[in-house]
Amino acid sequence: MYNAGSAQYSFFAVSKSISMKNVHCLYYSIIGCLTFLYPACRPGRDSAGRELEEARKAIAASNSIYFEAFAKNDSSVFIDRYAADACIMAPGAPVACGRAAILLFFQTAYRQIGLRNGRFITTNVYGNGNGFVTEEGRWESYNAANQLFDNGKFLVRWKKTDQGWKMYRDAFSSDRSQ
Repeated sequence: MYNAGSAQYSFFAVSKSISMKNVHCLYYSIIGCLTFLYPACRPGRDSAGRELEEARKAIAASNSIYFEAFAKNDSSVFIDRYAADACIMAPGAPVACGRAAILLFFQTAYRQIGLRNGRFITTNVYGNGNGFVTEEGRWESYNAANQLFDNGKFLVRWKKTDQGWKMYRDAFSSDRSQ
């Protein structure tokens, strides 16, 4: 019982005056509001989606110019795809980490292997909003005569840096027998 001046109010007295129709209407209104407000209370999930979409666009842009480095014999284009602390994990070779090792990888691919062009086919990009995403896909390599000489699959771990999305770990393997 609640006493407000001379009038006395009881929860039961008030609740009897509310019809079941009004209770259902109030219940569904609250559920409806919570359904729409809940996602707004989870900013991490929404920002993860935005970061993943941003990464996908950056990866597509980077991949579209990656092989220009070999077509133009311009190692700076190649090196710029990678983070300063990146590593390339090529099959049958030691891990190559840092700018100097990545430059050596480019020079070897260009001079000894004869890589002049290629393409990446991204099949998926995974991430959860922590500044890293993983790209999965296939690759093709072409020589100076524009003939396919190797192809395979890859996983690349991308890192969000002050300079944008850069390759952080680049691992790949050939589909062809040695």
